Amino acid sequence: MSTEPQTPRFSDLGLPDALMAAVSEVGYESPSPIQAATIPALLSGRDVLGQAQTGTGKTAAFALPLLARLDLARAVPQVLVLAPTRELAIQVAEAFQRYAAKLPGFHVLPIYGGQSYYPQLQSLKRGVHVVVGTPGRVIDHLERGTLDLSALHALVLDEADEMLRMGFIEDVESVLKKTPESRQVALFSATMPAQIRRIAQTYLRDPVEVTIAAKTTTAANIRQRYWFVGGVHKLDALTRILEAEPYDAMIVFARTKSATEELAEKLQARGLAAAAINGDIAQAQREKTIQQLKDGKLDILVATDVAARGLDVERISHVLNYDIPYDTESYVHRIGRTGRAGRSGEAILFVSPREKGMLRAIERATRQPIAEMALPSVEQVNDARVGKFLGRIADTLARESAGAGELGFFRELIERYEREHDVPAVEIAAALAKLLQGDAPLLLAPERKRERAEPPRPDRMPSAVRDDASPPRRKDIAPRAAPEPGMETYRIEVGRIHGVKPANIVGAIANEAELDSRYIGRIDIHDDHSILDLPEGMPRPLLMHLKKVRVSGQMLRLHRLDETDADGGTGAAHRHTAKSHKPATHTSKPHETKPHASKQHASKAHLPKSHAPKPRAPKPSRDGKTSHKGPRKGPRKG
Repeated sequence: MSTEPQTPRFSDLGLPDALMAAVSEVGYESPSPIQAATIPALLSGRDVLGQAQTGTGKTAAFALPLLARLDLARAVPQVLVLAPTRELAIQVAEAFQRYAAKLPGFHVLPIYGGQSYYPQLQSLKRGVHVVVGTPGRVIDHLERGTLDLSALHALVLDEADEMLRMGFIEDVESVLKKTPESRQVALFSATMPAQIRRIAQTYLRDPVEVTIAAKTTTAANIRQRYWFVGGVHKLDALTRILEAEPYDAMIVFARTKSATEELAEKLQARGLAAAAINGDIAQAQREKTIQQLKDGKLDILVATDVAARGLDVERISHVLNYDIPYDTESYVHRIGRTGRAGRSGEAILFVSPREKGMLRAIERATRQPIAEMALPSVEQVNDARVGKFLGRIADTLARESAGAGELGFFRELIERYEREHDVPAVEIAAALAKLLQGDAPLLLAPERKRERAEPPRPDRMPSAVRDDASPPRRKDIAPRAAPEPGMETYRIEVGRIHGVKPANIVGAIANEAELDSRYIGRIDIHDDHSILDLPEGMPRPLLMHLKKVRVSGQMLRLHRLDETDADGGTGAAHRHTAKSHKPATHTSKPHETKPHASKQHASKAHLPKSHAPKPRAPKPSRDGKTSHKGPRKGPRKG
């Protein structure tokens, strides 16, 4: 079966009531083609071989039917999903949690490299129903005996061609061989290279084949932009855009019915002409609201996908995706509400750090790049507010000159007050303007400089933080205290702007160097880099390996603080004598459970043998995040 069937309703697919309630809350209208073809097959116990691009709704296609077949009374892994990257593993786990909102006692666990084993082990001990993981870390748990797949009844291979491209296909087969023969398998891949087809023929039994053609595209007359959700709250960002962006009418898409009503109320409280429409609003009220939008009595419609389907209002110049849609088809349907009948349109998308993958999927599906937009500044918003205020004055004077005759009486009052109190007319006008404005200030206060807490898209990162660029030269920093005896000071090229925390740095270095965390000294986190103390005399091969380890998506590029060689030349160790350095910004000691003592921080020769750093040859990563994996007996990264 290799077709796109006629799309039914979700209620036609045989999902239980609890999942249908969750689907309704999420805001899904009708199943996408891959969901319509896959859900019935998986519900019936069939294996599935699906070929579909990212963003077609395939996560719901396998999550919903597999949730329907869970035995919640048994807190053991019953479903295992293999994903190529930690980001996708987290995203899939969150989707399972969202769809299982009405299933009491449900537990899902993402497991991936780069995270400490402890929270994963604790969750596995407590019991989980679904495990979502990267191949390498799943194998680690299987070899440790901490992941039991004896009760597994379903295995999902998500983005199999991506796992092949990243070199994980042997790991995938290794996991497949450790699962019960009776398990159900669902394999999804955007393409079907020979190796993926071979795996399907070897491990899938008479699968239902579903192929969804990637045919989604958008009109060329719609300009698409995205704003990367940062420190500014989404509502504040939306308000700024509404104040500074010239628009006629706008549809703002939210994901749930309750979100539309809440957002519409908040916009109304800010003096904006907004209203909500969703599936719970009676048809008569919906039609009335849409008519108000057409007549210019409303400027903003906050809607769900269901309520806006087929909506065609000539005034709509902008579509703003307040919540990113779960699939690319929904995105195309949403922005299709503008730019109709040959008119130009504007589409704006809010994207959080975890949603960058969906942004790329939308770009691939629409075959159009989406440009990053700058949030309107305070000055731009203030200019717009002043312009509107002056425009109200101009409009009033224009009506008077047209013969409305509304200002005569008020003119006489102003002239009378001017004569009796000897106050210039301009002062009286200013007082009346303040009276009209009320307590709310007309202008926004100047904003303080904000630090961008989230990493930008890799293809738009400045050369100073891109992986393919040399680290920036060390700037003069405030004095830092000398390291303890037996320690040396190093710099790594990951800092506060990348969202890194001391625990991330300690975990990565301790894992990669097989170094007990108590032998990692003080860590000072700066804006674009961090300074830390490590044991003296660490082997050069290990230092070269640590350069390429990634934390928060950034290569560490570790080098001694006094080195200027970007390639990590062996400059003299920094002894911190008269020119010693003190922390410049953030100081943290994430491992204070054992106090630092000079004996503990002796050179490599004085470290306990089990904690001494070990050199190792670079090897390909398992999870695509860390460029090298651990030694043969160490934990895997992935």
